[in-house]
Amino acid sequence: MASPVLFSVVVPVYNRPEEIRELLESLTHQTFTDFEVIVVEDGSAVRCDTVVDAYRDKLHIQYLFKPNSGPGPSRNFGSAKASGSYFVYFDSDCVVPPNYFQTVSDVLNHSRVDAWGGPDRGHRDFTPLQQAMAYTMSSVLTTGGIRGSRRVAENFQPRSFNMGIARRVFEATGGFHFDRLAEDIELSVRMRKAAFRIVLIEEAYVFHKRRTTLKQFFNQVSGFGRGRVRVGKAHPGEVKAVHWFPAVFLFGIASLPVLFFGSAVLFKLGASVYLIYLAAISVDAWLTTRSVTVALLSIPSAVVQLAGYGAGFVLEYLKPYMGK
Repeated sequence: MASPVLFSVVVPVYNRPEEIRELLESLTHQTFTDFEVIVVEDGSAVRCDTVVDAYRDKLHIQYLFKPNSGPGPSRNFGSAKASGSYFVYFDSDCVVPPNYFQTVSDVLNHSRVDAWGGPDRGHRDFTPLQQAMAYTMSSVLTTGGIRGSRRVAENFQPRSFNMGIARRVFEATGGFHFDRLAEDIELSVRMRKAAFRIVLIEEAYVFHKRRTTLKQFFNQVSGFGRGRVRVGKAHPGEVKAVHWFPAVFLFGIASLPVLFFGSAVLFKLGASVYLIYLAAISVDAWLTTRSVTVALLSIPSAVVQLAGYGAGFVLEYLKPYMGK
């Protein structure tokens, strides 16, 4: 095992060498450097080993290759090789601000923390569409503020794009149990049930690029919807009213053509509600990003996000009734 460090950064990657390059570059600029990096190649056809090699003189880094099994087992695989007192999980499409580890270290020095997470944001260097997707994934108007705001800090569930846990917690819980789709949320639920202290460190944010097209974004958020249902089945009571909102949104959109031919009054009422809602998202996106382009793109981003999540959510519930 390597020399002990405070933080072991574990990053699963699958066919995304350029993403991992940006992440590793951001880690070279950290003001607090007592960490190692473990990149776990999850059976990729397009490997990132040469990218990792370019950072061996800049970072304390390991490269591990394993057959494809999903991000959950890959994080467990990397954690088993880690030397740190805390394991930190980032997604390969994240960029980490220079003061991230200093911010977390300051919190750990002043209070007992078993696990933590932080928000994700868009970055001005991201494409306008990526900035729009980052906005809609963090806005209270689209997610209810469940992804890193103080209003939900007491029930905060860290996500694996920005998640840290103490070694003792990993050993007690066995790490990730799901292979993919909400594997991070499922672990967060078990940590909370085991009475570990989970905190939101709002200042320990990351820049999260998301996908590059709306089709890819739809597929991603559809998986989030499916994952939430899986968590609910494993832990009854973990599907809340806010998780049904995207499905309601989807059903409402789907009903508009029927209302158009059936009731002009109801169609106008329903269409007006959606137009006002989407306009509010666009205005808030502009106030948040000060970009007209991002504000306009937040409308299709929000529609794709909510419809995709809702579709995955509903289909996962119907899966037992749909046969093979």
